Amino acid sequence: MQAELDGEPIGNWRSFAMRRGQILRFKPAEKGMRAYLATKSGFQAAPVLGSCSTVERNRLGTVLREGDVLSAQACDHEAAAHVPAKYVPDYPDAIELRVIESYQAVQFSSDELAKFYQEDYRVTPDSDRMGVRLEGGPITPPSGGVISEGIALGAIQIPPDGQPIILLNDRQTLGGYPKLGVVARVDLPKLCQSRPATRIRFAPISIEHARQEWSEFCDYFSV
Repeated sequence: MQAELDGEPIGNWRSFAMRRGQILRFKPAEKGMRAYLATKSGFQAAPVLGSCSTVERNRLGTVLREGDVLSAQACDHEAAAHVPAKYVPDYPDAIELRVIESYQAVQFSSDELAKFYQEDYRVTPDSDRMGVRLEGGPITPPSGGVISEGIALGAIQIPPDGQPIILLNDRQTLGGYPKLGVVARVDLPKLCQSRPATRIRFAPISIEHARQEWSEFCDYFSV
């Protein structure tokens, strides 16, 4: 989002010292959808239900408006650090998401499954932290629906209109739409930074391969 400190570009994926009275500004995002700002000591916010998280849809937590003040404690200055260039992700206009098929995948016809993996979908503007809505060739869901059950992070629901919905962190706890599968955890960051109109294609991946990739990611970054 082209961050500037007192009018000077500071770049992304790096730390910097900010002193009292300085002004930090952001411009519209050139790539991706979200930027994250953190302070060494953390921001000071009033807990709601024991958490300082914010869910704007439900009016929970600290939702900042123009003119609001968010406090942060002063901390000792440290040498600036940055993420090596080879680890800085790119946010292209077309991405591939790997899918671990669910036990409900067998309820879809072979033609509909083939269509799902061959179709180009696009992210719609009607997407948020609850879920990413896609638009493309509709997938005919199994007739009769399914019994409501718990929803996993990254689950791919196929509602009656056939347009997939990928559920994210603010998803509902239960759902009754058929779920073709779940997006591999290691691929979700790409999806969460996808802008409207980003082109998405799906490819199958085994649960063993997906688990290995996620384990390697967590081991490397000590998640």
